Amino acid sequence: MKLYYTPGACSLADHIALHEAGLKFDCEKVDLKTKRTESGGDFLAVNPKGYVPALTLDEGGVLTENIAILDWIAGQDARLAPRGALGRTRLLEMLAFISTEIHKSFKPFFAGEADDAKKKAGDAIGKRFGEIVTMMQGDYLFGAQVSVADAYLFVMLMWAEKMGVAYPAPLAAFRDRMKARAAVRTALEHEGLA
Repeated sequence: MKLYYTPGACSLADHIALHEAGLKFDCEKVDLKTKRTESGGDFLAVNPKGYVPALTLDEGGVLTENIAILDWIAGQDARLAPRGALGRTRLLEMLAFISTEIHKSFKPFFAGEADDAKKKAGDAIGKRFGEIVTMMQGDYLFGAQVSVADAYLFVMLMWAEKMGVAYPAPLAAFRDRMKARAAVRTALEHEGLA
C-alpha cells in the first residue's frame, strides 16, 4: 500500500490515520505543480485528478478523496470510528462536514485571492469551528477515542494557524492532544513539519 501525499496538504489526515491504524504502508511525495512523484513517476497515471491524497491498495486499485480514504482506513481498524448502530454514519457525517464546510472554505487562501475574500472565508471557517466545538463529545470528536475524523480536523486547525484564522479555545486543547499522539508526531516528522 502506498500513500501519495504533499507535505502539509489534506493528505496529512490520511497519513496520520494510517499510522493510528498501525497499517503497513509506503509514502511517496508528489509535486502538485509538475504532477511528478519524488521517484520521478507521473502522478497523473496514479490519480488523473492530479491532486492528493491517493492510496494504492495492495490488492489493486486506487482510492482518492479524503472521505473515501479515511472511511476505508476506519474499516480496517474499528477503533477509528465511533461505535453503535449509527457509528459509521456519524463518522461519514462528520467527514463530510469537515470536507465541505471547512476544507473547501480555505480555497481563497490557497488561490491567492484578495484580502477581503480571505477575511470572509476566515470568518466562515471560524463559525464552522465553533459548530464543531458544540458537536464534540469529549477529548475527541466522538468521545475519549480518536477517530479518522479527528485527524482531518487536526489538519484543518494546522491550516487555520498558518493562515491566521482564529478558532475556539477547546479546539486549541484538542490540537495539543492530537500533537501529543505518536501517530501525529510520526506523520509530521515524515512530512518535515515537526
